Amino acid sequence: MAQANLPSIASGEGGLSRYLDEIRRFPMLEPQEEYMLAKRYAEHEDRAAAHRLVTSHLRLVAKIAMGYRGYGLPIGEVISEGNVGLMQAVKRFDPERGFRLATYAMWWIKAAIQEYILRSWSLVKMGTTANQKRLFFNLRKMKSRIQALDEGDLRPDQVEQIATTLGVSEDEVVSMNRRLSGDASLNAPIRATEGESGEWQDWLVDQSESQEETLVQQDELEQRRGMLQQAMDVLNDRERRIFQARRLAEDPLTLEELSGEFDISRERVRQIEVRAFEKVQKAVRDSAEAARRALRPVAHAEA
Repeated sequence: MAQANLPSIASGEGGLSRYLDEIRRFPMLEPQEEYMLAKRYAEHEDRAAAHRLVTSHLRLVAKIAMGYRGYGLPIGEVISEGNVGLMQAVKRFDPERGFRLATYAMWWIKAAIQEYILRSWSLVKMGTTANQKRLFFNLRKMKSRIQALDEGDLRPDQVEQIATTLGVSEDEVVSMNRRLSGDASLNAPIRATEGESGEWQDWLVDQSESQEETLVQQDELEQRRGMLQQAMDVLNDRERRIFQARRLAEDPLTLEELSGEFDISRERVRQIEVRAFEKVQKAVRDSAEAARRALRPVAHAEA
């Protein structure tokens, strides 16, 4: 299904409000209905079935995309890239695996949006190392975890804590925080339609019973771990251990701790961590590119 067949977003926040109002008119799918549509597309390439699967999940794309509003990019383009990820997910979705499309699609939507952001931000703005890119996408979460203010410079102790956790220098934390200081808050007020108002994040939440949200909470972590594990097959045992300890652990180990575990220098641990991250990142990107190439004929056929 081509993006031309999906609702479009006019420029300006009025256009965004109209788009959000329009996509809320597409009905959510019951589990059995979603399963049958996915089967029809998987077995017969039924374009009508694919269209219904995509349109029923446009609200999910918009909700995820709103979390990336702080990178200074047009929200319409961010949503559009997320829709591309959704179409990739629909094309590759296997309904026989027992989980809902939303669980599977969230990974593809986020990957498409993040890839777009990385392409759009110049290396001068965001830095060149893998750790700086990690800082780029994790600074807000870290600030929220330590209850740092959204505006202004961080306190020295906060800078030190974030730098240690993410494996970057304190100067990089200060610089990145200042670059991203122009974030638009998800708590900003919005007037959606006549007589209806609220905050961005509140308005995006579907007030009806959402089985997809429930399923996402139950299955998302397991599904994402499975996808990441597949990408991590490119690592050897030492790279995998260091990558997991530094990038995936809730409380990452320090370079000092891992240098003692492997009897190598801290700098060598850091080098292995960077190399492992780049190898996993390449594996994920190769998979996404293969999916994009596979999707392109379908999009052209629908155009």
